[in-house]
Amino acid sequence: MMDITPLPPRFDSPLNARRSTPSRLLAAPGPDADQLRQLLAWAVRVPDHGKLAPWRFVRIQGAARQRLGERLAIRGRERDPSASEASIEKDRLRFSHAPLVLAVIARLQAGHKIPEQEQLLSGGAVCFALLLGAQELGFGAQWLTGWPAYDPEVANWLGLAGQERVLGFIHIGTPTESVPERERPDPDTLLSDFDP
Repeated sequence: MMDITPLPPRFDSPLNARRSTPSRLLAAPGPDADQLRQLLAWAVRVPDHGKLAPWRFVRIQGAARQRLGERLAIRGRERDPSASEASIEKDRLRFSHAPLVLAVIARLQAGHKIPEQEQLLSGGAVCFALLLGAQELGFGAQWLTGWPAYDPEVANWLGLAGQERVLGFIHIGTPTESVPERERPDPDTLLSDFDP
């Protein structure tokens, strides 16, 4: 019989230190061209049933971040004419902190033998892989959505096609301060055994 005694946990694993850095705490420098290429190469290694690559990326950097923010401020006022000035300013600055934002776009294939749910899950894995990859390269990152991820006008600005949707905006940059650990759920309380 094979010994399946679990190995002791590796406390030095980068996974034990994984945490999000709030986008407002991210600044330049961000990934250079080679680092971005590496991040994307890691991200596309996620499980992908049917080899569909049901995701793609839109890079938002440089002055495009501020231009998008100006559009979001206008769109935010259109969506809610009674929005506070603080809310509109938040929209204006939403993409201005991190030097690089990657919009992860799901490219769903309806009616395919691979269910859309599995395609979405693959895209979610891409988002998480980008967070891990950014950390591996020494950057901080945060996966955000907010109303812009679900707004049809923003989808048009980003060039989304009919079956595409934003899965998240991954903000990547250099942390300006350390982020404290937060309380995590106890995995033992989340595990149950199947016993037919």
